[in-house]
Amino acid sequence: MGPEAVDGNTLRDRIPFGLTRDEHATNHNSTRGRGVTRMSTTQSDRLRGLVEPLVHAKDLDLEEIEVSRAGRRGLLRIVVDSDEGVELDLCAELSRAISEKLDETDAMGEGEYVLEVSSPGADRPLTQHRHYLRATGRLVKLQLTEGDELVARILAVDEDGLDLEVPGVKGRKPTARRVEFSEVVKARVEIEFSRKDKKEEEA
Repeated sequence: MGPEAVDGNTLRDRIPFGLTRDEHATNHNSTRGRGVTRMSTTQSDRLRGLVEPLVHAKDLDLEEIEVSRAGRRGLLRIVVDSDEGVELDLCAELSRAISEKLDETDAMGEGEYVLEVSSPGADRPLTQHRHYLRATGRLVKLQLTEGDELVARILAVDEDGLDLEVPGVKGRKPTARRVEFSEVVKARVEIEFSRKDKKEEEA
């Protein structure tokens, strides 16, 4: 039985930096037996090997692969991104391509599973250099090696670190600060509900 595709936008924001969420989910019905409960390292590497070429063919980056449970079914969640974001139609095309590729293999084991292809959340963690570049102009929360937390706006990104603008408090002017990547333990984009997207501001 072929996959049944369901497309939809929701209020939960999975597109980076406050744009509209684009998500495509495919309910994949299989007659192979029991589902997948946990993804082993071998399965993860195999899935990445199958999926990554299809993602790159759409000029996208593969950010995450996760296998979990969705009731009686397995759930394969694939997160993709690009500098321009990810449109719904592109998610749908990629989901169909991935579903067809998985039908040719036993990489998901036996049983029914749901395939969900989506873009990252607005409050995504920043773990790669490209993530910081895409977050330029956004407010981020940084956990630093010295134990402090810093909330600041990214002004510029280079190979070594970040040029930041720290918001002023109690009416004070913002201040500039430089943080090297070696000082950052964790980083995450902060959601700003009152701030328009850069593309909207430039329109």
